[in-house]
Amino acid sequence: MTLVNLLEQLKAITDDAVKDLLLPVRAQKGDAVIADRPAAVYKMRLPDSTSATKKAPYIIHQIVTSKDTQPSGQLEAGSAVVRSIFCVYCNDEQEGAMHLLNLIERLRIRLLQDVVIGGQFELDLEVGVETLIYLENTAPYFAGEMSTTWKMPSVERKWREWL
Repeated sequence: MTLVNLLEQLKAITDDAVKDLLLPVRAQKGDAVIADRPAAVYKMRLPDSTSATKKAPYIIHQIVTSKDTQPSGQLEAGSAVVRSIFCVYCNDEQEGAMHLLNLIERLRIRLLQDVVIGGQFELDLEVGVETLIYLENTAPYFAGEMSTTWKMPSVERKWREWL
């Protein structure tokens, strides 16, 4: 459950970090009014991957790997790598690229300010926060990603007495 909890906490902090950043939305068939809006935040996948361009702007948080270790004589320790994918829409290519950068920066700065989220997940700054802007010409859509590593809370073991 802790990986699920990590995604829930990341969604909550991301929603808060980007709530006042209104970004362009592409007009869809049947839209009466088109209003800029904050990026929607999803866990693991979009609800419908065939509508990836319709959902922009958005952020997807995905658990990529997790690892639990217990070196001899030490407490159990866990970590999880999260990939965050960012997508924005804009007809102006320069402005679209800047919207993407601004969206990524909002979350990066927030995570560096609040290194512990949910009272139990700590951003591993020894590993660092890595961002990548996709440079392919995909206008009017612009995408990038962020990779973060999180220290997970220890799992309490259940001990049994052997007969």
